[in-house]
Amino acid sequence: MQQQDIHQYLERFFTANGCEIVHNSQGLLETQLSISMDKELMNRPFYWHYLEKTGGIPNPMKLSLITDKEKAGEDAKGEFMHFGAPRLHQIFDTTRKLAGYIRLYEQADIRGGSIPLHPWLGVNMTVSYQCDMKKDDIYSMGIHLISGTILENFQDKLEKLNLTPKIPDYCFTMSPLIKPKTGVNRLFHHIEQRIQQQDHSWAKESLQRWNADQMLLQHFYEDCDEKPQAYHLESAALKELYEPNVTLSIHNGGIFYLAPNVQLF
Repeated sequence: MQQQDIHQYLERFFTANGCEIVHNSQGLLETQLSISMDKELMNRPFYWHYLEKTGGIPNPMKLSLITDKEKAGEDAKGEFMHFGAPRLHQIFDTTRKLAGYIRLYEQADIRGGSIPLHPWLGVNMTVSYQCDMKKDDIYSMGIHLISGTILENFQDKLEKLNLTPKIPDYCFTMSPLIKPKTGVNRLFHHIEQRIQQQDHSWAKESLQRWNADQMLLQHFYEDCDEKPQAYHLESAALKELYEPNVTLSIHNGGIFYLAPNVQLF
C-alpha cells in the first residue's frame, strides 16, 4: 500500500463517516471528527460518559494525519500514517466493525425501458508477508456473479460510478448464478495464484537468519546437559520472530448491482 493510497483511503473513510475534511493537501489530511468517530478512535470514554451525565456541549477532537512527510513540509504537525501505524490499523478495524458488508445499486441511465442490473461481489483484502520484517499488499477484487469474470482494482472502478443504497426506478436485479460464498472462494484462489507467482526469497533469507541465531543460541547453552527453561523460551521467541507467514484478511465487501454496459474494463 503506497502512501498516496493511504491518503486516499483516509479521505474516503472520514468523508463516509460524516467527518469534515478541514485541510487536504499533498501529504497532510486534517479532519474534524464527528461525535461517533471521536468515540471510536480517540479513547475518551470518561469524557463522553461525563458529558452525557452532565448534558454538556460535545467537543469532538480534530485529527491531523501526515501521509508524506516531504510533501507535507517540515512545519506540518500530526501523526505519521504508514502501513504499520497503530492509528491506521485502528481505522481498518473500525471499517470492519462499521462497514463490513454493503449492498449498492448503480444509478443507471434509463432510456426507454427497464434495465437489468448485474450482481458483482466486491471484496477489499490485505495479504501480509511477515517474518522479522513485514510487508502488506492491499487488493480490491470484484467478481461478476453470473459470468465469473474477475477484476482487480475494483474499488477504484466503483468510485467512478453513481451508486445508491436503494434500487433505482425502472431497474431490476439479475439473479446470481454464482453464490457469494463461492465468489469469495474464487477470489481467494485468484489471490493465492498471485502469491505463488511472486518472489519468495524473503522467506528463504528469513529461514537462514533464524538458523544462524538458533545455532548461536545452541552454542551458548552447549555446556548444559539439560537445556534450561530460558533456552526453550528463547528458541520459541526466535521461531515467532523469524518463521515466514503469509496471511490473508478481509476488510470489507459488498454486493453491487451494476448496469450491463458499465465501463469496468
